Amino acid sequence: MKRKKRAQVPIRLNILFFFVFLLFSALILRLGVVQIVYGEDYRREVERTQDEIVSTPVPRGKIYDRFGRVIVDNTPQKAITYTRSKTTQPEEILDVARKLAQYIDIPDAEKKVTERDMKDYWILTHPEEAKKKVSEQERKKLADQGLTQKEIDKKVYEWTLDRITKQDLAQISKSELEVIAIKHEMESGYALTPQTVKSKGVTDREYAVVSEHLSELPGVNTTVDWDRKYVYDNTFRSVLGSVTEEDEGVPRERLDYFLARDYSRNDRVGKSYLEMQYEEVLHGKKAKVKNIVDKSGNVISVEQLYPGERGKDLVLTIDTELQQKVEEIIQQEILATKRKGRSPLLDRAFVVMMNPKTGEVLAMAGKLLQDGKFVDFAIGNITSAYAMGSAVKGATVLTGFQTGVLHPNTYIKDEPLYIKGTPVKKSWKTMGTINELTALKQSSNVYMFKTAIAIGGGAYRPHAPLRINPEAFTTIRHYFSQFGLGVKTGIDLPNELSGFQGQSTRGGFLLDLAIGQYDMYTPMQLAQYVSTIANGGYRMKPQLVKEIREPSADGKKLGRIMKQFEPVVLNRIDMKTEYIKRVQEGFRRVMQEPGGTAYSYFASASYKPAGKTGTAEAFYDGPIQSRRNDPTYNLTLVGYAPYNDPEVSFAVVVPWATQGESDGINDRIGRRILDAYFELKAKRAAEGGSSFDVQGGAEAADAR
Repeated sequence: MKRKKRAQVPIRLNILFFFVFLLFSALILRLGVVQIVYGEDYRREVERTQDEIVSTPVPRGKIYDRFGRVIVDNTPQKAITYTRSKTTQPEEILDVARKLAQYIDIPDAEKKVTERDMKDYWILTHPEEAKKKVSEQERKKLADQGLTQKEIDKKVYEWTLDRITKQDLAQISKSELEVIAIKHEMESGYALTPQTVKSKGVTDREYAVVSEHLSELPGVNTTVDWDRKYVYDNTFRSVLGSVTEEDEGVPRERLDYFLARDYSRNDRVGKSYLEMQYEEVLHGKKAKVKNIVDKSGNVISVEQLYPGERGKDLVLTIDTELQQKVEEIIQQEILATKRKGRSPLLDRAFVVMMNPKTGEVLAMAGKLLQDGKFVDFAIGNITSAYAMGSAVKGATVLTGFQTGVLHPNTYIKDEPLYIKGTPVKKSWKTMGTINELTALKQSSNVYMFKTAIAIGGGAYRPHAPLRINPEAFTTIRHYFSQFGLGVKTGIDLPNELSGFQGQSTRGGFLLDLAIGQYDMYTPMQLAQYVSTIANGGYRMKPQLVKEIREPSADGKKLGRIMKQFEPVVLNRIDMKTEYIKRVQEGFRRVMQEPGGTAYSYFASASYKPAGKTGTAEAFYDGPIQSRRNDPTYNLTLVGYAPYNDPEVSFAVVVPWATQGESDGINDRIGRRILDAYFELKAKRAAEGGSSFDVQGGAEAADAR
């Protein structure tokens, strides 16, 4: 039996060795298959790369005036940028920021650093103290809730941030604030996208030193950025608008809109008026770069796919030379009036000049006197509204014609009106029995009062109550709106105001509405209204942009026309041509016949103007709180020239011009701006015209 047991042991071992042999054989076979058959695939997987397409901004398009003068340009400037990879850690960014802080200066760094930036920095630089902010018990409770490690880390970080005290932050020195400011800029962009760390005020020395040390500053680069240059300083500045800074990026309230259009969060975009209205035109086509990265996210190589193209150019309808002269006139006349001592509340004035046949805005000026200095307030022509006074009486007469309560050469007695419960309502003088031409020429209030009473189905009886149909307010406003009064003009700018309507429908207010002392209108609406009368009844859309052009190759000439904006007729006044001609004749007499309210200012004008003056009793609602609701007068003037073939129309609005007798600032401004227009026209004709003939649609022009 003992010999039999000894014989069985080797058999078991042999079986075991045989199985081990089979396993090793299978393993060797498998390794062979992997190396020989699939080896190349696995090698490619290890060395796998990924293409990352990155878009970078390009300079914005330029803005020119109607004669090819550059109004808004781009100025190149030195810049220092940082590009982080997808795997860059906060500690690595901090290390680069510390080194970079040795070479560049960040002015007012403490103003650019938020409390969150400081807390993030404190956590990075005080890891042990930060760890103690959240106890082990709290961490264990989070783990017991079944959260993932990533969720736990996020919650712990949030608690740590909340528990950092002011005493903790006091440990951060002033010099460290500059590091934090640099780190903030470095982290604010997307991975693989260059982020501007500093562009404004980069000195030659900073640029050179950083360039020399790029090898020790991974991700940092020295390049050339651009800044917006407004060539004529404050001229027309508020209408041109502005562009966001690098640290602003895309406005938060419009983030989704821009992201859907291939913008990045840190892109500079137009944030107001023309720059914003034509953002998609001015923005340009971004340069596209392909970053080839490995599995770890490190950039292996960079390939340019598209060099980019700066934004397209805008050609405006504005005449810069005329605009500057108009602004100068406004400033001079405001100061001259204030020196007389009767206008303590006067601080602003507006002028719009346009081609009444096309709607092209030739000048759009507004000046605001603040702390003894003038600031541009041209945008106030569409964003502020005032009672305009008698300047709107042309619309009242035409409404009377259209409703049938007036006919050409209708005579009405101008006399004081005594309405029960209302102060006497009268004209500036008693004129007797007059027709609509004299009513316009001498600015009769009573003629307009009685017209409004008739529209409202009422009847005037001395010392009796005035009863009118409240629907008369709707009727008058309907016809006024056909001229652009009380409705948006349609100008190609955002944030246009439609004006303000009085709410009460008492009879006395209907009379005030008829003479421009109830509803409020914008200066641009007033210009559109008088243009509609000047051109025979066509309400034209005011236009600021005349053309969109391709960017030129050399930057010295205007490129090819991409789009030309044609005149737009918003509506044709629904009334007979003879009615409009009667109002045109009344306007002519205002400025060209003795007794006209503007005759003394325009009688000698060779260009034969027509127009209407306006004075509105108003209450001050400006910035001086202690004078709010003080009684004052708004002075206005509308007109056009020449009266028989108008080529320019205008509106002058001077709110809160005087607290007593008018000194004629509205008329003086009106005369001087028309003189300026026709003097420039004569000067250009003598010089043989402009080298850039916008009217002729030239394909290119020398930029002046």
